[in-house]
Amino acid sequence: MKKQIFIFVAAACFLLSVNLAHAQQTGKIYRIGYLDSGTASGSAILVEAFRQELSKLGWVEGKNITIEYRYYRSAEGTSQRLQELAAELVRLKVDLIVITGGPSGLVAKKATTTIPIVMAMVGDPVGEGLVASLARPGGNVTGLASLSPELNTKRLEILKDAVPKIARVGLLRLPGAGIAQNLQLNDLRPAALALKLKLEEIEIQPDLKGLESAFQTAKQKQVNAIMTTTTPRFFAERKRIVELASKYRLPAIYFQKEFVDEGGLMSYGADYTDLYRRAAVYVDKILKGAKPADLPVQQAAKFEFVINLKTAKQIDLTIPVRVLERANQVIK
Repeated sequence: MKKQIFIFVAAACFLLSVNLAHAQQTGKIYRIGYLDSGTASGSAILVEAFRQELSKLGWVEGKNITIEYRYYRSAEGTSQRLQELAAELVRLKVDLIVITGGPSGLVAKKATTTIPIVMAMVGDPVGEGLVASLARPGGNVTGLASLSPELNTKRLEILKDAVPKIARVGLLRLPGAGIAQNLQLNDLRPAALALKLKLEEIEIQPDLKGLESAFQTAKQKQVNAIMTTTTPRFFAERKRIVELASKYRLPAIYFQKEFVDEGGLMSYGADYTDLYRRAAVYVDKILKGAKPADLPVQQAAKFEFVINLKTAKQIDLTIPVRVLERANQVIK
């Protein structure tokens, strides 16, 4: 019995040492590019989950990897600026690029066909043209799908159940007609009709007063509630969005629980922290020799429905018991 235990422990130690010493054996410090459509402060909680998981897998910044962080919203530029950031990472000859969202994925894919690209979160990778299929992505892109289009329609249903008397919903959206946003709108518009709701689409302008102006427009259009399309920009500006929803006393449902952490009313969506951890696993496999084309795209596996009753009380909203019973977490 003791001999069997000794053999098991020895084998486990051997496998662990192989994993942790991989980069040391190759004598190389790998360089990872990170391209985010949001901001450094807004994405910090997700990036930290990614880094922690990398560390568990034996990859530590400054020791066997370096990460080149590039944030589009920090540049406050146009889509051309996002393309420049992707091209910059390619010029640095990074070994791999991690992207967040369809727009950053598309510019990265256009910038290189050889450097592996890992999606930390993209709503519909097939529909957005990033991969050929989930099972066989092909090319140099793989990673995680967050299922944004499908989940948006579910959010609209939850919003109607939580606030039964609503007739008009203000949908905050980005200007322009990006592929990712169009896929979401193509699902949301018929869903609103089926629920007998008027969907008021309100574009957020890129200037500093864009969000405030959007909420003023929402009040002018007499909307009864608010939601947003799923995008890294709105996640990065979640604190301000939540503050404005409270200021204008509008019930809202968001796509990530971090909005509720900031005081938002409700959220329903994929666990993005889990997606970022799983993205680190893809990075680990690719740096150890796996090819993106051989790694199937995985879909979100954890979903959360969170309600903040403190916020409901502040805007004099009573959420039906049947809705509360469906929540994974109720903050009182």
